[in-house]
Amino acid sequence: MPAPVNTFKKALAAGKQQIGCWSSFGEAVTAEIMGTAGFDWLVIDGEHAPNDIRSIRDQLVALATSPTEPVVRVPIGETWIIKQVLDAGAQTVLVPMVETAEQAAELVRACHYPPHGTRGVGATGARASRYGTVTEYIQTADAQICILLQVENRKGIENLDAILAVEGIDGIFIGPADLSTDMGFQGNSAHPEVRALIADAIKRIKAAGKAPGILGVTEESTTAWNEMGAQFLAVGIDILLLSQAARALAATWKPAD
Repeated sequence: MPAPVNTFKKALAAGKQQIGCWSSFGEAVTAEIMGTAGFDWLVIDGEHAPNDIRSIRDQLVALATSPTEPVVRVPIGETWIIKQVLDAGAQTVLVPMVETAEQAAELVRACHYPPHGTRGVGATGARASRYGTVTEYIQTADAQICILLQVENRKGIENLDAILAVEGIDGIFIGPADLSTDMGFQGNSAHPEVRALIADAIKRIKAAGKAPGILGVTEESTTAWNEMGAQFLAVGIDILLLSQAARALAATWKPAD
């Protein structure tokens, strides 16, 4: 039995737009709820959310029966954490703060087994192989791993074309908050200079045959990224969805002081 087909990777390769959302609570139950919403993909955020490998695993389990593809964002581009999330069953990884082609090439290698990569061969007893029941996992896993790299500062943008030339990358995610802050605009991704740089980056990513991705947290920004051609587009963050809805509900029913 081979590794499961990564439908998200397949959709990106076919040029289909994939709509997603951030999952930042770090809890399996909220991930399971988000998995019923109809998104194509959900980010299990290991960078800014309170996650460790056990909570990431639990959320992967919670999404196992959902048609939504889990995208695990690791906290940093290190081989050891990539190995752990892949063995936990992730088939799509998102790596923050990628700045050079050399770094990108090492990340691709970290996602692949030898002789083409450096991923440790320990999946036989791991969730990735359904604890040994996916008998051809090691032979077939590489082809189903979707590798998404985040370019989110000026150095990464300067090296974008070289990063895009690295074989094995499926998509590039532009981080608007980090990029705008690195440009001196303190998280203001709506600044015209930031918007122009992002539009150019998306155009270059598409021209290289890769999928461009980004996150919008307002209707205006999400519409802008959509019009620029973002292919894997995150349209919200679960924590913001809850907090905004709760505050609006309270404001509707709480008597004015």
